[in-house]
Amino acid sequence: MTPSTLRIQPGGRIDCLYTDAIDLRSLGRLHVRRASVILFCDRSQEWKVRCASTGKLLFSHPSRDECLEWEKRNLDPGR
Repeated sequence: MTPSTLRIQPGGRIDCLYTDAIDLRSLGRLHVRRASVILFCDRSQEWKVRCASTGKLLFSHPSRDECLEWEKRNLDPGR
């Protein structure tokens, strides 16, 4: 299993790529915002990773697992 990284900001906000490896609920009430969305594109027959706030295409691949791995490698604040 890939280790998880929590980045704690000066104001107390925590940035991380969410995983069940760390029970964040034990720290208090959660407010979760997605960094990306992975959806299948019928036209290209690929999975597309898009920025959740802008819709910008970040990565695409025929394998959804590859897209999930890309998220872990590129969106984890500890990397």
